[in-house]
Amino acid sequence: MTRIVDARGLACPQPVILTRRAMAEPDGASIVTIVDNETARHNVSRMAAKAGYRVEVEERGDDFYLHLSKEEVKVMAAPQPAVAPAEPAAGPLVLVVPGDRMGRGPEELGAILIRAFFHTLGEVEPQPDVIIFFNEGVKLVVEGSPVLEDVQALAESGVEILACGTCLGFFELKEKVAVGEVSNMYTIAETMLRAGKVVSL
Repeated sequence: MTRIVDARGLACPQPVILTRRAMAEPDGASIVTIVDNETARHNVSRMAAKAGYRVEVEERGDDFYLHLSKEEVKVMAAPQPAVAPAEPAAGPLVLVVPGDRMGRGPEELGAILIRAFFHTLGEVEPQPDVIIFFNEGVKLVVEGSPVLEDVQALAESGVEILACGTCLGFFELKEKVAVGEVSNMYTIAETMLRAGKVVSL
């Protein structure tokens, strides 16, 4: 049975997310994803190829029908390495968010990117163990935040959310915190220094 994913009219990264969800289903070996722009066609095709799917593109008018089929992978015994691989660093994966925009450049673009990032974060692996919001990043954990629903979903899935109390006080937002724990610099510094890996936006 072929699963159909109609992603026409959806902005990035929705076509990729919907296709990944379809891949995770028991009948996800055969999928047709329908998109209506070159960017979505490229992004879905690249993601599917990396996941081991064969991709065939069919153009119908302004739409692209991406026929995805899981390729059979022949398992071969891997040669034993002469040196044992390095163990992953112990400690949590910590994501640091210092602003309410992503990247440098036009503010409008930065706002679009931060929304897309947090919407995507709930769909990728590995998940961060802790997310630390400081400076203008604390604006993302308060009432009216454009990513509040996504951050709440991350918190419900077990991700620890820490927001800098000094920063919240500076922006007069302490009473508007809608997700996570109001934290302090001691806890933030300790969490970062004990992390197995720190990723900063």
